[in-house]
Amino acid sequence: MSETHARRYSKGAMLFHWAIAILVIMNWQIAERAGSLEMPLKAEVFGYHKAWGMVILALTLGRLMWRFTHRVPPLPADLARWEAALARTVHTIFYVLLIGLPLGGWLANSLGGRTIDVFGLFTIPALPVGENSDLAGQIFDAHALGGSIFIALIGLHILGALKHTFFDRNGGIFRMLPFGKVPS
Repeated sequence: MSETHARRYSKGAMLFHWAIAILVIMNWQIAERAGSLEMPLKAEVFGYHKAWGMVILALTLGRLMWRFTHRVPPLPADLARWEAALARTVHTIFYVLLIGLPLGGWLANSLGGRTIDVFGLFTIPALPVGENSDLAGQIFDAHALGGSIFIALIGLHILGALKHTFFDRNGGIFRMLPFGKVPS
């Protein structure tokens, strides 16, 4: 394995990263747009948001399995201690949100007595939690707040990748791309 290859994420990790990233941004935009629609179109568009959320959950679980079975490249050696700590913290929060947001959405739907239709292919049943519309509303509010926090952290993540790529010149974004220079 070449030295550059050892500092780059595996192709599988790259595929999971970019697929999940694109779907998260897309799903955020679906939710944003759906909020201003009138019923019944609003419910239909939120149905897509829910289905994509379940796809994101499945991909995240696949990504975690991949991560536990494939080596992760070390962080660049020139990172300040606080930068390394921030990177690890943000990545951990990403995984918590990538799992927690879809599960929270599923729980809130279940408390509202609703199943989740996944693009007409199959239906995810409601969790056996009984109905409680007040609690469902509170969880949906927490879900929306978590989504906003997620988007802010994604912005921070992008800024960090750009800083490390163009200012620090330590490979930054190219660690998660199959091209570009990752210096030694």
